[in-house]
Amino acid sequence: MFERFTRGARAAVKGAVVQAERAGADTVTEEHLLLALLDQEGGRASFAFTALGLRDRRASLAASFTEARRRGGLTRADTDALAGLGIDVGAIVSRVEGAHGEGALSAARGGRRWWWSGHRPFTPGAKGVLENALRVALGRGDRFIGEEHLLLALTAKPGVVADVLAEHGATYATVRRAMYGPDPDEGRARAG
Repeated sequence: MFERFTRGARAAVKGAVVQAERAGADTVTEEHLLLALLDQEGGRASFAFTALGLRDRRASLAASFTEARRRGGLTRADTDALAGLGIDVGAIVSRVEGAHGEGALSAARGGRRWWWSGHRPFTPGAKGVLENALRVALGRGDRFIGEEHLLLALTAKPGVVADVLAEHGATYATVRRAMYGPDPDEGRARAG
């Protein structure tokens, strides 16, 4: 599959590893893939970030990811669903952090296996994004996997990254529209 990756997509994957190293993370996650894409310039994903105003909101994205990690990786939708059942996730996080310290629910805690193996493995979620990028590319009829396919795969996969991007106005539809223009089927669906 990696032979189909463009130079930009390969740089994004390598950049995700660098992001994980900077963060001191044990594994490379979907968040690291997104942050690496944000660092790139000149491709369709970069254009979409600029068009949607995300390039100037990196700090806001990072704050949203930090808050999601504090909630143990729960998305806003998860938190809202639990609130509907009478479970206050914020109160639970506060109590756990009061007893065990800030970030106690963070999924990033654990051993440092990479020190011994020399590399950080990709999480199943991050691997899933790479696989879904192939599906996105094939669905578009492309014979390559570019950073634009990685970004679309990040928005298409339910989870914290897609949730945070949606909070900032970047859904699959808005990202696709920013990169490729309006979908020709959109006009027919409204007219019909």
